[in-house]
Amino acid sequence: MNTLRSLVFVAVFYVWSVLWVLAMLPVVLVCPPRWTVASVRIWARVFIAFMEPICGIRVEVRGREYIPTGAALVAAKHQCMFDALGAMAIYPNACFVTKKELFAIPFFGWYARRAGMISVDRSGHSKALRQMVSDARERIAEARQLVIFPEGHRMPPGETGDYQPGVAALYRELGLPCTPVATNSGAHWPAHGFIRRPGTIVYEFLPPIPAGLHRAAFMRELQDRIEPASRALLSE
Repeated sequence: MNTLRSLVFVAVFYVWSVLWVLAMLPVVLVCPPRWTVASVRIWARVFIAFMEPICGIRVEVRGREYIPTGAALVAAKHQCMFDALGAMAIYPNACFVTKKELFAIPFFGWYARRAGMISVDRSGHSKALRQMVSDARERIAEARQLVIFPEGHRMPPGETGDYQPGVAALYRELGLPCTPVATNSGAHWPAHGFIRRPGTIVYEFLPPIPAGLHRAAFMRELQDRIEPASRALLSE
């Protein structure tokens, strides 16, 4: 039964996504970028609404008092694609740091560029890091929430990857507090395959880490907040 429900959800998700992409093309082509961001939020909210009746997954947001509303740096645990797709519905005006390969996907890449997402060439090393910081400054000037996954890629639930230098560079160069986010998303929306497991995907916003910490202290504090909180969500 769960396999059937997952297949139905995948079908509904792609049909809705294709209809939305086609309907919103005029917005992407001629309207200001903020309209594209708003349309993506609507798309995310609609497919989230499908999740509970079709595959038994609901989304809960905790720590709402810590969700930033203006210019902000957010570092989030990353376990599945839902962390980028569904989370668009949570933030007022989010901009995600993503690998450049995603920008090559037809339609998705067009919308991502128009919405001001930041592309990172992970093989570019210091040059890519400088470009990311430069792009981030522009987005922060637009009072957006800059969301980065500090491990750089999806991790299986309960596992911890190496926290990458990108988040430390943004924290230092932007001079902003950093809001950590824990999740258990991978337990219900696995990184690979189409099976969706019933339950509650939780995003827990944690108290922000103040600006100005030294790099090592910041990275240690960030990991010490995100990882235990994410493991606690998995054990619920």
